[in-house]
Amino acid sequence: TWTAAAALCAFHLQAAHAQTGPLKAGVDGTFAPHAMPKMGGGVEGFNVDLLMEIGKQLGRPVEIVAAQFSGLIPAMNAKSLDFVGAPTTVTPERAASLLFTEGYLNTYYQFVTAAGKPDLKTLGDLKGKSISTNKGSAYDKWLIDNAGKYGFTVEAYPTNSDAVQAVLSGRADATLGGNTVSAYAASRNPGKLQLSTLTVDEGLVWAAVFRKDDPVLRNAVDGAIECLKKNGTIAQLHEKWFGTKPAPGSAAVTI
Repeated sequence: TWTAAAALCAFHLQAAHAQTGPLKAGVDGTFAPHAMPKMGGGVEGFNVDLLMEIGKQLGRPVEIVAAQFSGLIPAMNAKSLDFVGAPTTVTPERAASLLFTEGYLNTYYQFVTAAGKPDLKTLGDLKGKSISTNKGSAYDKWLIDNAGKYGFTVEAYPTNSDAVQAVLSGRADATLGGNTVSAYAASRNPGKLQLSTLTVDEGLVWAAVFRKDDPVLRNAVDGAIECLKKNGTIAQLHEKWFGTKPAPGSAAVTI
């Protein structure tokens, strides 16, 4: 059964990674619905739940540290964090200096515009537009790399919430983020924001991030993620926070 498999998986992981004490994991606390403020303080979301489940697998408590995304990897490299648990897109550039677990979610880029504005259907529709995004993110890099090619300007903001607010206030024509985050922003602002048809799918995944000199912890968390795929936990969290079952063969269910 899933329960028996989960218990066996957790037993082997805890035996293999016998360190004790809390793990400090960094998240972007404005990246709803992955991590966002909750009533009474703290943060909640898909990644918060995922990190708690990883901790259970390893037999160690996880302390969530919420900060701006652009500061998470520097904080980890300075050893203020053990790892980054925020959704982080795995790219060749990042993999040159960081370690990643296997992906736990597929991610593609999706634009959000003000409701009632013409839909963005092609990359050509971006010409002359001002696009906001979260500074230091993979979306920020894509926009910077493609601004000249497609004729748009980029406005990078400290948080994803600020980038969305720029569209709501009219400072930007559109904002670019991950598909789950863009969909959530549009759903929480009915009549004000709309998802664009235009998406950019580069076949990428989100994963947890570790220092290059910490393969032991990376391997332990990677094993925990595999267990959570095997026992159906990640699929359950997908339904809870995104309202849909993960697609067969997707990163949420495939080891």
